[in-house]
Amino acid sequence: MKLSFFGAARQVTGSMFLLELDDYRILIDCGTDLDSSKEEREMEYGMFPFDASMINLVLLTHAHIDHSGQIPNLYREGYEGQVLCSEPTVDLAEILLYDSAGLHQRRIKKIQKSGKLSKKYKSIETEPLYMSNHVKIAIDNFVPLAFNRRFKFKDNAWVTFIPAGHLLGAAHILIEYEKDGGIESICFSGDVGRKNYPLLSDPDPVPEVDYLVCETTYGQRRHSDQDDPVDKLKQIIQENCIDKPGRIIIPSFSVGRTQALLYTLNKLYESQGIKPIKVFTDSPLARSSTEIHEKYSRYLNEEAREFKELEEGLFDFENLHYLKSSKESAAVSSHSEPCIIISSSGMVQGGRVEHHVAENIENSYATILFIGYTTENTLGAKLRSKDIKELVIKGARKEVNANIISTDVFSGHGDLDDLIDFIDQQDPEKLKKVFLVHGETDSMLNFKSIIEEKGFKNIEMPDWGEQFEL
Repeated sequence: MKLSFFGAARQVTGSMFLLELDDYRILIDCGTDLDSSKEEREMEYGMFPFDASMINLVLLTHAHIDHSGQIPNLYREGYEGQVLCSEPTVDLAEILLYDSAGLHQRRIKKIQKSGKLSKKYKSIETEPLYMSNHVKIAIDNFVPLAFNRRFKFKDNAWVTFIPAGHLLGAAHILIEYEKDGGIESICFSGDVGRKNYPLLSDPDPVPEVDYLVCETTYGQRRHSDQDDPVDKLKQIIQENCIDKPGRIIIPSFSVGRTQALLYTLNKLYESQGIKPIKVFTDSPLARSSTEIHEKYSRYLNEEAREFKELEEGLFDFENLHYLKSSKESAAVSSHSEPCIIISSSGMVQGGRVEHHVAENIENSYATILFIGYTTENTLGAKLRSKDIKELVIKGARKEVNANIISTDVFSGHGDLDDLIDFIDQQDPEKLKKVFLVHGETDSMLNFKSIIEEKGFKNIEMPDWGEQFEL
């Protein structure tokens, strides 16, 4: 076996790993790389650092764009095989990839209007911007597999998708390979979910393997907010919509995070006796994702399934309004009564939420509630800086008078304790090698030192493009 790392190598983005079983090539994840060095790599290697037509199979851990976002380009570059994943991942990946294609279409129109191509591309046709037709080709080749069922994908190799939490349909991927009369095994963690998360079941245990590829996003952090999500949300609403007649703007990712938030609001209104304040969900993608969560509710945790049976729905409650048009979205920013506006993106980087923040940032009765991670240099990260007094948004300089608060009770990532629990399922004496990925270098180093103390050896932190003989 050979294993090469072409993404999520000392960074939290662009998951992409190439596993070679003799002459059979498997790509595990094919995600969008947001790292600043990506452009230099494309200059040297092209869209992919391998011949896409030589890949035999793609295995997808989950639908998030940093794991799935380059799959249409893989087909565009000559891949003709299948993408195996869980059933919910097919539907979630479809809406996310079509949404990306829409963004690409708008970018192409902008390029055509300005006449300015990227320096490394000679024409629009060579830009790495796939369209809806490329998404359709890709989705037509997605094949859903059931969780925890061993599937034979070649004469001497099997794959099993194991529930990982984190997102509806997310999986750890276990590959077993018959070699010299014995079986060698490798597990790719994908993104490890956290325990007791709204909607989602806890991650399933993973069997002992020979090789482990483990994410380290929270390799040096624990979730700071340990409150029950319902209690935390009740407190925030009480302080910012009831004690004072204000509005709450919540930047939220449309797939996964918004559904956990809506479900928690539904439980809060049903059980806590708070008068349902108007909630506006301002994201067409979020509405599609919500419908998919309802469709696949059998994959959710027992509490969510029981709640759905009792209330005949997970996300519908009094005073919930889905906004469709841009005109409706613009009107809500000046809504006169206390309300909650949930909109994408979670990092306040483009999307309708940028308008809502711009319209409310100078309002001392407004609160901006962050419920997820924001990368450096995004508007979200700047807003969360405690000493910020003003910033430029939508081309205008504005004073920051709104109340800026954060909670990580809705983070879908397992923290340091969850990662330790994940790796503790392995036998340090049996595990031949551990590869740490999907984390910043400091996070990896901290996690590496912790598991070394537990007796784990041969721990690698691969660089981009590095290959290992297994």
